[in-house]
Amino acid sequence: MAKAIHSMIRVLDEARSTDFYVKAFGLAIADRFPFDGFTLVYLRSPDADFELELTINHDRTEPYQLGDGYGHMAFVVDDLGAEHARFEQLGLNPTPVKEFFREGTLLAKFFFVTDPDGYKIEVLQKHGRYK
Repeated sequence: MAKAIHSMIRVLDEARSTDFYVKAFGLAIADRFPFDGFTLVYLRSPDADFELELTINHDRTEPYQLGDGYGHMAFVVDDLGAEHARFEQLGLNPTPVKEFFREGTLLAKFFFVTDPDGYKIEVLQKHGRYK
């Protein structure tokens, strides 16, 4: 059986991106591997093994074009309202909280935030299938 272990995104500024993911989601640097021409930074939550891999290409000076294929990554939290308020206090500009219903039943309660490189991130209330 396969097990998902990480997702990789390319970022322009290592410090800016690392700071965002540490502040916003409590991720910590699990490993950092500098190479000639690029650096890999693995961020991990203390609650999960899944990692976010940041790839920093040293010669890159222009922001990446995300294209129309990227959707979003998602994080689940225990108290969506408290997290939304915290994101606002940190100046992270979350979107308003939304509720998504299916056949009259709450499927998801969530908001989005955008990281420094333009990647969309969904923050969901722990509920139902989102655990």
